[in-house]
Amino acid sequence: MTQNTTAGLILMLAAACCLLLAPTVSSADEEQPCAANAPSRQLDYWVGDWVVTNPDGAGNSSSSKVRLALNQCVLIEEWGDHKGHDGENIFGYSQGDAGWRGMFFDNRGHVHVFVEGKVESGVAEFLGPSRGAHGEATLNRIRLLRVAPDRLEQTWEKSTDNGRTWARQFRLEYARSHP
Repeated sequence: MTQNTTAGLILMLAAACCLLLAPTVSSADEEQPCAANAPSRQLDYWVGDWVVTNPDGAGNSSSSKVRLALNQCVLIEEWGDHKGHDGENIFGYSQGDAGWRGMFFDNRGHVHVFVEGKVESGVAEFLGPSRGAHGEATLNRIRLLRVAPDRLEQTWEKSTDNGRTWARQFRLEYARSHP
């Protein structure tokens, strides 16, 4: 190999390394990261530690910890009723179709998928289909209302007539643990 050929190969390798290590330049039509996308930030008021009570129930309190994950693209609620019933709820904003989605899981084998969601001005609503105890089609609706900076209200309702009428399953009050 000649000295010119060796120098040329070294120059080509150096140029290739520079291209591989150079920061990526984003195009104007590339999606914004979730942290900079205002619709993705609409549920951020829920982030924190909460004491949760059911004013319609026995009055026992539960705990809820809400955090952001995956570069602020996903909001995760971890909850427990201090009696062995625990779960995780996951919410995310889909930039592709400008809608919210959610999934609820618990340690009793319940999974609920919320395929339609909207969040605006301190009110969030999620809808999703499921099956009832006897296989009947059921529509679930979760609403989260920001009552004050350190207080939220969540309601869960079910409909067996495709949303014409709703039956409330429960109502929860959230109070921030460390206001």
